[in-house]
Amino acid sequence: MNWNDFLQEHRPERNTAEADCALTALTSLGLIRVQGEDARDFLQGQLTNDIQAVTAEQAQLSAWCTPKGRMLALMLVFQHGDDLCLQLPRERITPVLKRLGMYVMRAKVTLSDASEALPIMALGGDCTGGLAESMPAGDFSCRQYGELTMIRFPGEQPRAQVIGTADALAAAWKKAAATATQVNQAWWRLQNIRSGIPAIYDATAETFVPQMLNLDLLGGVSFTKGCYTGQEVVARMKYLGQIKRRMYLARFDAAETPAPGDKLFSPHSKSAQGAGKLVDVQSSPGGGWEALIAAEISSVEAGGMRLGDAAGPALEVQPPPYGLKDADSG
Repeated sequence: MNWNDFLQEHRPERNTAEADCALTALTSLGLIRVQGEDARDFLQGQLTNDIQAVTAEQAQLSAWCTPKGRMLALMLVFQHGDDLCLQLPRERITPVLKRLGMYVMRAKVTLSDASEALPIMALGGDCTGGLAESMPAGDFSCRQYGELTMIRFPGEQPRAQVIGTADALAAAWKKAAATATQVNQAWWRLQNIRSGIPAIYDATAETFVPQMLNLDLLGGVSFTKGCYTGQEVVARMKYLGQIKRRMYLARFDAAETPAPGDKLFSPHSKSAQGAGKLVDVQSSPGGGWEALIAAEISSVEAGGMRLGDAAGPALEVQPPPYGLKDADSG
């Protein structure tokens, strides 16, 4: 079965933006499948988190950085069957796969684009689409059943992704659709924004150090695992107390459509890099925009943050739901 053909047949022409019980296909996300006996050791030397902690029952967030500690990608790492999978925005799959492949060298590792072979859907809300009995208990915890992997995400309401073969996913979709409302995938992106979970897109690659996006607070960085690309910069920010930017939630009104990477302005900022940037943004069902921003802590505390320049829309800024207290360990 072709997943895209299935969606053409089973999705309504119009999707709502939000629902108490929601179901959507996450076609904007893709997967890199990592196979081979050296798969874990290879990823352990590349990513910020402890890959040995990924099991059939537990996924994790992890970043891949340049030697200068700037994030090339933010991935959801999980186990599907015997393989490891790296989930990230589909627009990042080709550049990441090409560059990551340069580091394989003699390792017994195979990297492949599994975006078509393993499509992704998401469900969440009060009823969880009739699949509540399968929902894992903890954040980023997993449940394997048949050819499917379900991963629970943080949020005010239960929500999860389901990944698997097209045939298996189609059966799960039909079951969920019996009680869930089909929404567009912007719903899932908005839930991630509200939960303080960032993403890296083409426009923001090599822009942020992991702590700027609260990866240390989200369990996406291990400070005890040993060396990986960019580790010296990331560790220095923690142990020398040099974290001057953090990620916040923001709301604002804007006539023009904003996008990740858009600059922020603060009358209090003296940085040559500016006051900050948009990390992710989606229209709000109640009007205006909801966003994640990476911004100078001092500028946020002083107030007056705007989008673009001094005449741009004013931002209402608040901490993410998990707070901004520095993590003591990774």
